[in-house]
Amino acid sequence: MSPLQTFEPSSAVPLNRLRSDGTSVGKIWHLDTSVPTTTVVVERNDVSTDSASKCRFDDTTNAQCCRRQKIEDERHLVDPAVVRDIIIGLSDGLTVPFALTAGLSSIGSSRLVVTAGLAELCAGAISMGLGGFLASQAELDHFYYLSKQTHSKVLRSCMGEVEREVHAVLGPVGVSETQTRPIAHALAALEPDSNQSRPSSRDMSTTSGIERGGGDPDQTLRSRRRRWQLSHRQPAPTEGLTAFLLRFGEGMEEVPRSRLWISALTIGLSYFIGGLVPLFPYMGHTHAETALIISACITGFVLFIFGGVKTYFTGAKGGWLGYLYGATSMALVGGLAAGSAYGLVRAMGVHQ
Repeated sequence: MSPLQTFEPSSAVPLNRLRSDGTSVGKIWHLDTSVPTTTVVVERNDVSTDSASKCRFDDTTNAQCCRRQKIEDERHLVDPAVVRDIIIGLSDGLTVPFALTAGLSSIGSSRLVVTAGLAELCAGAISMGLGGFLASQAELDHFYYLSKQTHSKVLRSCMGEVEREVHAVLGPVGVSETQTRPIAHALAALEPDSNQSRPSSRDMSTTSGIERGGGDPDQTLRSRRRRWQLSHRQPAPTEGLTAFLLRFGEGMEEVPRSRLWISALTIGLSYFIGGLVPLFPYMGHTHAETALIISACITGFVLFIFGGVKTYFTGAKGGWLGYLYGATSMALVGGLAAGSAYGLVRAMGVHQ
């Protein structure tokens, strides 16, 4: 057996800390043990404890954060509800008054065209605005009714039925029944007035699931229905099983009450502004036939531009072909309506 070899202790090597420009800052550690050492905390700017700000650069191309990557056709879209109201108002405003003025221009009096056009603009704007208000109100009433019915059904349902309802929504998108089960339990726990545990499906043969909770009279289905009926005009719950079934199952969300007035004003003003475009030429020309030609050119150009802008903000097929299709189709609809009205008056042989 070879004798044990001994080694001299190696001397400590003082290493310097370097700045980014190469200059020395000091020793990484001190050779004198009596000098207290300090811990250097390195902060990484690219990593955050917040899950919303984390990004794995290794999983992206060119080590660029996925949130900074831009798609090929990226647009800043406007609220679809506002775009819908503007499109409804401008489309009718550019088409209906244009068709009316074109038909009346065959009579030959610009004064008659302007008078009838302004009357139609006022009546049409009020009618369109009221129509938008009533449509939004009907949508809101339907949502509240469906929300009340869904909430009442949820309170009467056992846990097995809740699991089936949740799986019916998430199953078609590829979520398995095993994965939807804990989601159903979490949503049921968030449901308003559903603090007690739900029974299994076989317990429903003796009593309803929601009434078997803890025996508290204040937690019975009748008292809950009464509280729900007293507060059904208040905003519907945004959490829980009812909100989940309405939003993802029925595709419905609560419309703010301010949306009713915004929709009415947007449609009415869009209709009135759009209707003034084909009417302006008749205000400056006494001869209706000449004003008709100018009105047709101006309105056709505005319809063409409006069709392209509408295609952009609605997120329709992009590219110059998509914009050209949207602009051309919009101009053709307005031209067809105006031509039909003009030809109808001509065929009837109406004169001043």
